[in-house]
Amino acid sequence: MNETRQKGIDWGSLILGILFVLTALVSFQDPTGNLIAIVMVFAVFAILKGVFEIFVRNRMKELTGYKAYAPVVLGIIDIIIGVYFLFNLNIGVAALPFIFAIWFIVDSVFGLFALDLAKSVSTGYFWFTLIVDVLGIILGLMLLMNPLTSALTLSFLVGFYFMLFGITHIVYAFR
Repeated sequence: MNETRQKGIDWGSLILGILFVLTALVSFQDPTGNLIAIVMVFAVFAILKGVFEIFVRNRMKELTGYKAYAPVVLGIIDIIIGVYFLFNLNIGVAALPFIFAIWFIVDSVFGLFALDLAKSVSTGYFWFTLIVDVLGIILGLMLLMNPLTSALTLSFLVGFYFMLFGITHIVYAFR
């Protein structure tokens, strides 16, 4: 028998992508007055992203048989950081430039290691993921080099990264 697989929408990726895009748009509106809000949103999204990464690992194992441990490690780290900042907002504001720098770099490096999976989805998704991951590494290095300036422009940088991350998830939802 010839088995056909229906292509459907990955609702988890779609909803997460839309939430990240909406958060990016909000951060673009008032870049100076929302650092506390960014810490709170970052904390909540880090928790959601961590849970999502753990489920992606299980889904990847089901689809490909490939056991990836990087999404589990990244997911646990995201959850721990999210819970900590949710209950320590002032520390979150002070540490935000460094945390985002490290988060952008680590997340993008793990994304580069998973490029073979992106290539199995489609060539366009592969190149889009590659570009987003390279931009994430560059952005992370820029944040590490000058944290004071980064704190002043963090709202825009976070919005930009959330927009890219959201678009990536929306594209993945329709693979």
